Amino acid sequence: MDALIAFWGHALAAVLFAALMIWRVIEPSRQPGQRVLLGAFAVTCCWAWLSAIDPGGGLALYAETARNLVWVGLLYSMSAASDERQHGVRLVYGAVAAVIGLQLVATAFALLSPSEAISQTMLLLRLTTAAGALVLVHNLYGQAAPATRPHIRFAMLGLAAMWIYDLNYYTVEYLGAASAARLGDWRGVAMALTAPLFALAARQDEGWRIRLSRAASFQSISLLAICGYFALMAMVATALRGSQVDWSAGVMIGMLAVMTVAAMVFLPSARARGWFKVKLAKHLFEHRYDYRSEWLRFADTLGRSGADAPALGKRIVKAFADIVDAPGGILLVSDGGSPPALAAEWNWPGELPGPGALAATGPLWTAIEHNGRIVELDALRGGWASAEDRKVQLPDWALGDERAWAAIPLAHHDRLIGLVLLATPDYRRPLDWEDCDLLRTAGRQAASALAEARGQEALANAQKFDEFNRRFAFILHDIKNLVSQLSLVSRNAERHADNPEFRADMVATLKNSVGKMNDLLARLAPHSQTQVERGAAQPLRPILEAAIASRGTDQTIELLGDTGLWAEIDSNALGQALDHLLQNALEASPWVEPVSVTVSSAGSHVAIAVADHGDGMDGDFIRNRLFQPFASTKPNGFGIGAFEARSVIAAMGGRLSVDSSPGKGSIFTIFVPAALPNHKIERKRA
Repeated sequence: MDALIAFWGHALAAVLFAALMIWRVIEPSRQPGQRVLLGAFAVTCCWAWLSAIDPGGGLALYAETARNLVWVGLLYSMSAASDERQHGVRLVYGAVAAVIGLQLVATAFALLSPSEAISQTMLLLRLTTAAGALVLVHNLYGQAAPATRPHIRFAMLGLAAMWIYDLNYYTVEYLGAASAARLGDWRGVAMALTAPLFALAARQDEGWRIRLSRAASFQSISLLAICGYFALMAMVATALRGSQVDWSAGVMIGMLAVMTVAAMVFLPSARARGWFKVKLAKHLFEHRYDYRSEWLRFADTLGRSGADAPALGKRIVKAFADIVDAPGGILLVSDGGSPPALAAEWNWPGELPGPGALAATGPLWTAIEHNGRIVELDALRGGWASAEDRKVQLPDWALGDERAWAAIPLAHHDRLIGLVLLATPDYRRPLDWEDCDLLRTAGRQAASALAEARGQEALANAQKFDEFNRRFAFILHDIKNLVSQLSLVSRNAERHADNPEFRADMVATLKNSVGKMNDLLARLAPHSQTQVERGAAQPLRPILEAAIASRGTDQTIELLGDTGLWAEIDSNALGQALDHLLQNALEASPWVEPVSVTVSSAGSHVAIAVADHGDGMDGDFIRNRLFQPFASTKPNGFGIGAFEARSVIAAMGGRLSVDSSPGKGSIFTIFVPAALPNHKIERKRA
């Protein structure tokens, strides 16, 4: 029964793969590796047919080796279509192909002079081939472009199924299990089941685009190294199994000694690790850097934020140090009119240069700004620098400090705004063109970040001056009002100096004016508390009466309406707004016409209307100029009062409205949130 399954299973697989080959010949495709795919179908068909008529024969074994080689060649042709190949991936393909080549030699030896050791070695080679091929399948599918993975999914499933079955079959056969023969009989059926997967994959007309990364290369090399290690140990054990001398202890001691020495060299030595990393990148990859990873890491370091994030200068130095594995560095900056200064340092291994030493960095700064080149200090010290670099004059502190390694310019709009000086890495090496290109490009990005930080700092300083100017403009307007009051008192003093009541009013006015002037001076201080608060429930009458009394004028100001109302206000802010509105109303009204302040209830708000009998304003002025700073209809006006009044009222949660027309005067109405008197609130709570 098993023999029938073996024959008909392999025969079915041969028929199916022959049909696939004929179908693809009739309907050609533009897929990468189309000819290799046809060859893979043809060789698989031959292997299946030979396995059906002569299971385990020499031709079947050679056909299986050819089948694996062609399928691995198809995987390589797909990866070769990528624009991002690495030498490391080629090495993996070469290693798998070499193992397949060794199968041919082992098969020939097994046919010429059969022995247990050769048979076991051949099984190990086939087992290693299956494991290595699975690594390639995983690497290829994992690094395919996401949009193209559906086009190769079925092909990868078919190959994975074929080599997983082979891996299990040869593992069981190497271990000598009785079930190995049955697994061999069912190989044809398993291979026939993969044919529909290859058919579905072959229907895709779009190309298979594969992108390989350094992570894929290292992963493939690591997995292949592990497989090779186990295969080598198994072959050594097989070879020693038939020997009359017990070599196992000596081999184990030797391997342990080699691994111990390697660990002692590479693990503690940063220089050895750096050397190994450089050599690995140089010989296994087309490019030294994984530019995508380096750029993402560089941008993440520069853009790091939060309370625990270092200052920008330290982040810039660290970002450059991470690229070339430097232990630390310093950042020098200059505003163009002064010598370079130390702006930041990160893990600098030595004494930092002082201001006197940095003052001698001017020629170096000028030379780098002129040519924009990265200066390799080791080359200047050793005398093997280029003719262009030899024109750079190093300061004594940099020339004599062996820990200084490379100077990287930070140029923004053709102007040098910073210079990063990196310390020597553990493995001292000369910089090549890839280092210079990446560091120069990163320097432009870091210069943009540094220039943006400077711009933000300049903007913050400008905002501070703007805030001071705004405060000064408001205060100047208030001083103008105080001067008007004091001028009125001065004029009336000539006529009423002998009147005791006038003298008392004059003293009160002077005290009030002095108090307001002190408040104005305090508001100019940088850390003064000028923030308007919404306040709490307060009666309006005391605030209104104080604002009217502070005018100190003979012109009539009438207080009308329900003055017993309460409101949620900031008393100082409301008094300030009333001062502006009353002063404007008094200046706009004729001397004989009174100014009225009327208090009324307006739903959830209290309305305070300040009305005058002046010339009024037209609609265009109200809409476009009234609340704009420095816009005024009065010859000596500053145009600040209405703007400041509306600002402080809005900050309290209220609003200011205007009703005016030419020749009919103006009414400015303040709306503030209404509140219940405190005794009513307490009665309600009780």
